[in-house]
Amino acid sequence: MNVSQATAHLGQSTRNGLRSLTDGWTIASFVIAALVAIPILTVIGLAISPEESIWQHLASTVLPRYIRTTLGLMIGVGIGTLIIGVGTAWIVTTCNIPGRRIFEWALLLPLAIPAYVIAFLYTDILEFAGPVQGALREFFGWVTPRDYWFPEIRSLGGAILMMTLVLYPYVYMLARAAFLEQSHGVLEVSRTLGRGPWRSFFNVALPLARPAIVIGLSLVMMETLNDFGTVDFFAVGTLTLGVFDVWMNMNNVGGAAQIAVLMLFFVMFLIGAERFARRKQRFHHTTSRHKNLPRRDVQGWLGAGAFLACLLPLFFGFLLPVGLLINGALGHFGEAIGGNFLASAGNSLMLSGLAAVFALAVGVLLAYGLRLRGGNFLTGVTRFASLGYAIPGAVLAIGVIIPLAWLDNSIDAVARQEFGVSTGLILSGTIFALVFGYVVRFLALAVGAIEQSLGRITLNIDGVARTLGASSSNILMKVHLPIIRGSMLTAALLVFVDGMKELPMTVIMRPFNFETLATQVHQFAAAEQFGQASPPALAIVATGILPVILLSLAITHSRFFSGRSSEDQG
Repeated sequence: MNVSQATAHLGQSTRNGLRSLTDGWTIASFVIAALVAIPILTVIGLAISPEESIWQHLASTVLPRYIRTTLGLMIGVGIGTLIIGVGTAWIVTTCNIPGRRIFEWALLLPLAIPAYVIAFLYTDILEFAGPVQGALREFFGWVTPRDYWFPEIRSLGGAILMMTLVLYPYVYMLARAAFLEQSHGVLEVSRTLGRGPWRSFFNVALPLARPAIVIGLSLVMMETLNDFGTVDFFAVGTLTLGVFDVWMNMNNVGGAAQIAVLMLFFVMFLIGAERFARRKQRFHHTTSRHKNLPRRDVQGWLGAGAFLACLLPLFFGFLLPVGLLINGALGHFGEAIGGNFLASAGNSLMLSGLAAVFALAVGVLLAYGLRLRGGNFLTGVTRFASLGYAIPGAVLAIGVIIPLAWLDNSIDAVARQEFGVSTGLILSGTIFALVFGYVVRFLALAVGAIEQSLGRITLNIDGVARTLGASSSNILMKVHLPIIRGSMLTAALLVFVDGMKELPMTVIMRPFNFETLATQVHQFAAAEQFGQASPPALAIVATGILPVILLSLAITHSRFFSGRSSEDQG
């Protein structure tokens, strides 16, 4: 190739690159990434240059306690969810125990219960005036708390227990999916080398599943860091509670932003640790003859222990709380209907529905733009647009309110100057702000589900459609969307359910006198009105059950190979 040809080739490559960066899909992806970046950049900007810096005061007073408590909470919940999630996943995958088929999907059901709901339920039955301690006093003849010792539920240990009961399904579902993908052959090799069942589990199966388990633990840690209802109800001083305290009680947005940035560092550390744990971790099936892991019969004390290991998390994490909610709701359902329950339910359905629709639309745009163009640029902006799910809701709320308030003030100033009227709050403190915050928070759920589904469609289909004269938009509308409608429904359901449970962002950003089911539960629980909190809490749980069951069925059918071997024991 001579100089002129090389120059022409370089010029053509440059024009192609510029064309790919200026087409509609790329521009739309970049605009969305910029909008999503505004809340994060706002929080960082406020933290760097606050109007009134109280960082030194926070660092010398409450901040060390916030950090210690947050770390203790995250470590405790991580250990608890690791033991329960991995243990139950291995049992239902490799052991024949009574009710195994039920446990396969039922162990995911606690995921439908928000941590703050289970917290007030167990507080009601375990506190001094509750039925458990009442029965103990009656049986043993005790009178005052000085006569006996009983663990304090409203404590760091109590918060760890409550969150573990509802967050272990994150580890369970990913560990079980990883175990299902493992072939019987790898364990057979381990057995021939003289390792028994326990050593094979710890030396072979567990290391192979470690990347998936670490991802599950990362999700657990992020959910723990985001929690507000439980730590507020138990008065456990974490960084999330510190954001609310500094902003609402001290009226210092800059100090709250500084704590929020510290939480961002926690999130970045978790994401980095998860990626570091997966570095150079590769597992390939070297044969197309896949044999599922054999299930062995466990009897006697071992079988009873395996059965209880699966039953107890399900009982204390779902069955007992739902039973208590139903009992409480029956006694206060009429009161709830006559009060604000229907209005709160309508607000929750509206917010979650709008968030699901917009997150789905944005997710389709980003995922399809990535399919069309690919490359590092679009991949980068898409991943950045999906960062919101890893950021606590309290942090995002600060980043959403400040720029919207600035925009409202700017519009109002122009309206006063040009027309002599005040526009008031158009964006901040409105439904728009909440829906925008929800979309930023849960966009990753939609992008992930849709991108994975589009990835299973061969590019040959796009090529055939283009030869018939179809544009990229026509291919998306008439070809891809009908194929991926199942994944789109799953993504919308996940966003909808998480929106129904979202509390910290809603508490900060909701309009005046605007209640959702989540905020209603929090208010009733804070006022010790546990019976009144039962109907809205039960409604939140009911909306989450169907998506959880669908998720479990998807995991069950997620075999690495589609065929089932003769050794599969059902």
